[in-house]
Amino acid sequence: MFYVYLIQSEAFPEQRYIGFTGDLKKRIKAHDVGGSVHTSKYKPWNLICYHAFSDKRRAQEFEYYLKSGSGKAFAKRRFW
Repeated sequence: MFYVYLIQSEAFPEQRYIGFTGDLKKRIKAHDVGGSVHTSKYKPWNLICYHAFSDKRRAQEFEYYLKSGSGKAFAKRRFW
């Protein structure tokens, strides 16, 4: 399975991140220990939601969509 996930900083709630991974538990743990340059200064993180896909390409396309202008508006209305 492949996952698109949305996380939000506990310390800085305005900081949000959308990502893609094949191992959700490992990736969330990496965010919490500072393993990502983009998220390390805002740890710890809360997992808001995730979406599972059996097709890697579809998961990546959904991640790209959520990072686009209309995708950000959609995520703000539905997930955050």
